Amino acid sequence: MLLLRNLFRRIIRKGSLTIIGPGGEIHDVGRGLPSVTIRITNQATVRRLFVNPDLAVGEAYMDGSIIIEGGEIYSFLELCLANLGWGYGHWVRRGQAVLRRLGRRVSQYNPVTKARANVAHHYDLSDALYTLFLDSDRQYSCAYYTSLDDSIEQAQAQKKRHLTTKLLLRPGLKVLDIGSGWGGLALHMAQTASVDVTGVTLSTEQHAYAERRADEVGLADHVRFLLQDYRQVTGRYNRIVSVGMFEHVGIGHYREYFQKIRNLLTDDGVALLHTIGSAEGPSGANPWIHKYIFPGGYTPALSEIVPVIERAGLYITDVEVLRLHYAETLKAWRLRFAENRQSAAALYDERFCRMWEFYLAGCEAAFRHAGLVVFQIQLSKRVDTVPLIRDYITDWESQDSRQADAS
Repeated sequence: MLLLRNLFRRIIRKGSLTIIGPGGEIHDVGRGLPSVTIRITNQATVRRLFVNPDLAVGEAYMDGSIIIEGGEIYSFLELCLANLGWGYGHWVRRGQAVLRRLGRRVSQYNPVTKARANVAHHYDLSDALYTLFLDSDRQYSCAYYTSLDDSIEQAQAQKKRHLTTKLLLRPGLKVLDIGSGWGGLALHMAQTASVDVTGVTLSTEQHAYAERRADEVGLADHVRFLLQDYRQVTGRYNRIVSVGMFEHVGIGHYREYFQKIRNLLTDDGVALLHTIGSAEGPSGANPWIHKYIFPGGYTPALSEIVPVIERAGLYITDVEVLRLHYAETLKAWRLRFAENRQSAAALYDERFCRMWEFYLAGCEAAFRHAGLVVFQIQLSKRVDTVPLIRDYITDWESQDSRQADAS
């Protein structure tokens, strides 16, 4: 316990943590508020927490060998990450981070067959699970908050409007949606802008659901969804959008990805990439997230994306960094999941619920304190494709908002 206590002493500078050990011994770290108390139930967990905390904390919470006394896992994770910030604290974590970065090209090797398996691991879970915490349109990516008072429904609708505004849609255009999810964005674009949309996904569950939605709303002639890897897409498109998919591409495949975007885009086309990213620079994937939630996933730094775009011969016509929007999105999902926890346990079990709680809480805390952001990068093949100034974004959004209010 002494080694573990010393590790936490290097981390906790603001607020306080009380650790109750397997034998009932109590160790206090830090001082003041917020104050969190955890109980560790066995010595094996104590050793694993010291040797590999980034993996062991999540596993111990899932297994019940870390118990948050009188609180929830978010309080503990926020306390730790608010103190760590962009750093790694103890030399053990710093060394492991270096090793993960060195090995990331191997861990992110992502041919088509592996990409399908990685997607199935997360997105082909029970269809009912996602109804427990997402909005009614099943938008499973960062929402766009114009106010912290916005509901998740409002914020996701605003996200779709924000994206489609940057795409400069007009009737008759052909649009490709790479990583189309449950189809909400594709259907929104077809309904509001009268465009023809092709969505591609590797999730069998999402594909079936999106096809049903297009048929139910009478848009099957204008919106189609393909169970296909983006590398297998052919044809030319006036607009290309990709939301929450680039995180699964793999750093060794970035050149292939942007070259494919260039080949598919018409000469006067516009592409828009929406991806989680790291403000602190290149790193390695979090080991717990990699093992249990998103195998093969990675949050790139802007410095890793931009050079590949340049080499692909594409103009970067706009970059926007959304900072706390995803933290608020995850908070809404976390609270909704908590409200429906019994239903989730009926679908799976207690260990799964703890895993999902740790996932949502850890990601929220990381977006608040550990340098995670969202990049929206607009691309074109010609320098004059989009307007000279970006006022068109707010002008179009205001117009769409007024029209929505009038209807």
